[in-house]
Amino acid sequence: MADALIIQAHGLRKEYGSTVALQGLDLEIEAGGVVGILGPNGAGKTTLVEILEGLRKPTSGSVSVLGMDPTTEGRSLRERLGVQLQKTALPPELTVREMLRLFASFYSSALPIDSVLDKVDLNSQADQNATTLSGGQQQRLVVGIALIHDPQLVILDEPTTGLDPKARRDLHEVIRELRAQGRTTLLTTHYIEEAEHLCDRVVMIRDGRIVADGTPFELVGQSRDSSTIWLHVDGTMDIAPLLAAGAEPLGWEGTHYKFSTTDPTATVLALGDVLRSQGLQLIDLRLRRPTLEDVYLELMGDVPEDDVEVSP
Repeated sequence: MADALIIQAHGLRKEYGSTVALQGLDLEIEAGGVVGILGPNGAGKTTLVEILEGLRKPTSGSVSVLGMDPTTEGRSLRERLGVQLQKTALPPELTVREMLRLFASFYSSALPIDSVLDKVDLNSQADQNATTLSGGQQQRLVVGIALIHDPQLVILDEPTTGLDPKARRDLHEVIRELRAQGRTTLLTTHYIEEAEHLCDRVVMIRDGRIVADGTPFELVGQSRDSSTIWLHVDGTMDIAPLLAAGAEPLGWEGTHYKFSTTDPTATVLALGDVLRSQGLQLIDLRLRRPTLEDVYLELMGDVPEDDVEVSP
């Protein structure tokens, strides 16, 4: 099933009165790996996943998840789908173990409770009241609830929002373990570095439309931003060959020459010729290529500053 399409959405549109949340969106996702849905608040990320989960009906368009229509086959779909919502209320009187046991009873089959506790690293808190857990522990518990029935597809809707750096890293490890197990995970986030580090594929959404889709490496390669190169050599360098290769001089930064270039490969090759022909020794070379954050800002335009977040 490695190449099977497990999510297919075509012409997906969702309207809330005069507000259009999704505008004819097309999306296909194959089994396996972590797919990130990245976009600012209000981009349509949550509306999209709620339609995939069967919690909302599209205004128009078609959608299939694991070969089923979420609108008409929701009960069957939920047996194979694990979901972590943005907000989950935990019953105050139940322990972690009791919470997992309760949700396990909702499915025709479920994993052993101890194996799920181990998966989300909550063994030590198993008999602790769920509402006394830290924010990060509560999020891991909610993910454990999503995994209790061993689903084929896991949807995590902004699971690390509001968590401190350590709690975020802990949850990242859970997501990486899901990938290692061959499970498919759909992750919505507005943390750019989270998407870059965790996801095999990133789908960027703005105003209910997909504006970019590919691996983080592919998307960064499409950036129109320049790379920056810093050079430190053991003498005076004639930079004319670097300029001929397309480098733009940016002056000095300490002991380093600084250049920008849209073709760093050509600049580095020219540098090799310069070093040989001018009898210089390279002491230090540093290169900064555009990041996924640069691509995001290019595509999203005037996104409010609060909507552009980088994981600590």
